[in-house]
This record gives sequence, C-alpha cells and structure tokens, in this order.
Amino acid sequence: MSQQITLLYFGHLAELLGRESEIMFLPLTLKTIQDLMTHLTRRGDNWTLVFEKPRASMKITVNKQFAEFDTPIKGGDEIAFVAFSMS
Repeated sequence: MSQQITLLYFGHLAELLGRESEIMFLPLTLKTIQDLMTHLTRRGDNWTLVFEKPRASMKITVNKQFAEFDTPIKGGDEIAFVAFSMS
C-alpha cells in the first residue's frame, strides 16, 4: 500500500533539485515531514544536502499551512519546501 502526495519545491531548491514539483507514492510507514525528508535523502547527492540537515531558513507547508518536522502527512497532501538561499 502507498499514499500519493504532491511535492513542490520553491526558490533555490527547484534549481538545486532539478524540479519544481512531483507526484510521489509514499509507503504508509511514512507518517511525518521528518519521515518524508529522511526518505528523500536516500536519493543521494543534492537531496542529501538539502534534507539530511535542513537549514533553519527552509520553510515547509502542508496544504498551504506552515508545518514542522513532526507534522503528520497523509495521502492527498500537498507538501511544499521553500528555500531562497542554502548558504
């Protein structure tokens, strides 16, 4: 079983990760933003750079509401990562 979510990348992240959005099917074991970020680091390279130790300046939203690392996620959610500088 899996759950479909929409991921959006804004600012510097879109350039760094090579995409502005994607549809992803997540294992049901992923329950929070932190779980998702750990999952994304497995892609390696810039994904690890961005999501393993995220900068404090990176903002996250779930369904257009600001979110924290422990915010729950579920199928149908739209999750956005926003960062305008990774320095």
